[in-house]
Amino acid sequence: MTQARLPMVGFVGLGNQGTPMAERILASGFGLRVWSRRAEALAPLRAAGAAVAADLALVAEDVDIVGLCVTNDAATIEVASSVLPNMPPGSTLLVHSTVHPQTCRDLAAVAAVGGVTLLDAPVSGGAAAARAGTLTVMVGGDAAALLACRPVLESFASTILRLGDVGAGQTAKLVNNALMAANLALAHEAISLASSLGIERDAMNRIVQASSGRSFAHSLYASLPDLQAFAGGAALLDKDTNILGDVAARAGYSARGLTETARRFLALFHGMQRKE
Repeated sequence: MTQARLPMVGFVGLGNQGTPMAERILASGFGLRVWSRRAEALAPLRAAGAAVAADLALVAEDVDIVGLCVTNDAATIEVASSVLPNMPPGSTLLVHSTVHPQTCRDLAAVAAVGGVTLLDAPVSGGAAAARAGTLTVMVGGDAAALLACRPVLESFASTILRLGDVGAGQTAKLVNNALMAANLALAHEAISLASSLGIERDAMNRIVQASSGRSFAHSLYASLPDLQAFAGGAALLDKDTNILGDVAARAGYSARGLTETARRFLALFHGMQRKE
């Protein structure tokens, strides 16, 4: 019996989370072609056997799947506009970036003209989960395309859920991220209040971790040496909370209960630069 050919994957977005995702794709036996403006980001993947595209458009040449894991809507649109013309009919574009659902719907329409399927597939869990292969992938789009892409997604994710049509994955991710920010706001306010009332900060953190008030958000908050250490993460959560507010408003719903709580924490970082 002839063994089925493993998909060839192109990947763009070799940042803190994208690099371990790409490394796991390669380690799982899939062909991988990558591109980055930063030579230092390409070096470890090249050494591990990944092909390096000479320019952005060529990362999509003769591939079955292209994954994008860039930072925002503008970057996603820029990269997608470069790779889509070179993607073969029948291939799939996976948008792992966290962006506005309408961005994915608009790009899906462009992709369809060339016979390419777009799935919005944002991920949650961070770099540690990417390295461990335990990311969560929230998918919007065609079920058959997801089935074909699932082996690649399973190289870096342990939970993969289709939530509806294109844009549904982004909507779920935005709600999740705003909830994370809101939970961070509550953790910050609870620990600050306890400190004001005479309870030593580290002791209160230990109590919460061992009691009913514990949460992932509090665990993260308690691990920070100072707020500035989370400035980069806060900027991303701020972006996502703002997008969620727009998505809800367009649909005729109010997200104020969630977004206003989130912004109480995120406002602490406005004007703050991340430490290098």
